[in-house]
Amino acid sequence: MRPYRLKILRFDPSKDSNPHWQVYQIRMGEYERLLDGLIRIKGEIDGTLTFRRSCAHGICGSCAMKINGKNSLACQTLAKDLPEETVVEPLQGYPVIRDLVVDMGEFFRKNDEVMPYLINPEPPPDRERLQSPEEQQRILQSITCIMCGSCTGACPSYWLDRQYLGPSALLKAYRFIFDSRDRATKERLRKILHEHGLWRCHTIYNCVEVCPKEIDITYHIKALKRLALREALRIRQG
Repeated sequence: MRPYRLKILRFDPSKDSNPHWQVYQIRMGEYERLLDGLIRIKGEIDGTLTFRRSCAHGICGSCAMKINGKNSLACQTLAKDLPEETVVEPLQGYPVIRDLVVDMGEFFRKNDEVMPYLINPEPPPDRERLQSPEEQQRILQSITCIMCGSCTGACPSYWLDRQYLGPSALLKAYRFIFDSRDRATKERLRKILHEHGLWRCHTIYNCVEVCPKEIDITYHIKALKRLALREALRIRQG
């Protein structure tokens, strides 16, 4: 067990006018996670500390937060990889509800905008709608997104334009546009081709750096841009 100082940005809107730092001294084993440390603080030191958590296994995305300057999952951050003093903040780019809990309502609304569900008006087959291994591989990375919000919170384009759809919503659009079983490509393209949509991405790669599932989000957004250009050229040529 090693000693750690967790410097946490706290904010309680019921009594605080501005966020403030609070430092906690704890001990953690090298294979404990930062989330274990936060749970220990809440259970043994300060019950008012507020944060989200659910599965604790890198699947739900609930415990996404800014750890030493980088958006990460607290449940995937091992104590052995942390410095003696670790700085913990809420995800950047979202309104803070309290302490490390941010308002994700707008984030989910923008994901809903791109129609994140399979659309196929053709009569359903007797069993599942089949696709080849190659077709499935094309969308495999995009399917692994856990909707933690780390990518959108790290995006400078989103910091400057809060109406921007953001990398998560664009990745979700890719997931269905490039699904061989879907039939709503044109409708989804219309959903992302507007002033605050696809072309707001300036290929900065922050989203790729922070994704806990190591999805190359920028690659998928570039594929959407190429498709949009091909569609525009096809329409122009008649």
